[in-house]
Amino acid sequence: MSHRCYLESLIEELQHLWHVGVLTHDNTKNETFTMRVALMWTVNNLPAYGMAFGWSTASVMGCPDHPYYRKKKAFTKNRVGKKVACPRLTGEEIHDWVAEFSPTIKVPLHSQPGYSSDHKWTKKSIFWELEYWGTHLIRHNLDVMHIEKNVFDNIFNIVMDIKRKIKDNLNARKDLNFIYNWPELEMHDRRPNVMPKIVHTLTKDHKRKM
Repeated sequence: MSHRCYLESLIEELQHLWHVGVLTHDNTKNETFTMRVALMWTVNNLPAYGMAFGWSTASVMGCPDHPYYRKKKAFTKNRVGKKVACPRLTGEEIHDWVAEFSPTIKVPLHSQPGYSSDHKWTKKSIFWELEYWGTHLIRHNLDVMHIEKNVFDNIFNIVMDIKRKIKDNLNARKDLNFIYNWPELEMHDRRPNVMPKIVHTLTKDHKRKM
C-alpha cells in the first residue's frame, strides 16, 4: 500500500487550514481571530525523503556530485564519474517537470523517459497539491540525528564485526571483485568462502582489551 493514502488526510487538513483557517484565541488581547496555517517543510531520513519528494535517492544520481565519484578506486572500477550536480531549480520549474508524473510510483521505473540519465523522479509528490508548495525555498530537510544514528550503527557493527548486522557478506564480496578496485578485500578462488578482514575491524584480542 502506498504511503500516499496516509498523507491524504493530512493534505486535506492543511488545505483547510490554508484556505479557511481555524479560530484561535489570543490570550494577550483576549480576542479570537482566524489563524491560517502553512506547512513550511518536512523532516525525513534519506529513504523517507525519497518517498516524500518523489526523487529516488538510491544508486545512480542519488548523489552525483560527491568528490569520491570522480576517483577510479572509490566507486566503479576504472571509471570516473563526469556528471555534475543537478542545477538548482525553482519550485515552478520542479512543478512543471513533475506535473505529468503519476501521483504513485509506476513500475518499472526505467520505462520512464530519461530515468537514471536525466532525472530520478519516481512520481509527483502529494505535497504539490498544496498551492504554496512551489514558493518554498526549502521543501524537505534531512533528519540529521536519524542519519547519524544509522551511520554510527553501521560503522560500529563493522568495527566490532557483529555478524548478521553488517552488509558485508559473501554476495557483496563477490560483487566487489567485478565492480570495485579494492584488491585487499577481494575473495579468491582458492578460498571461495573466506572473506579478507576489513582493516577497520577489531580482532578478538582488541575486543578483550577494550
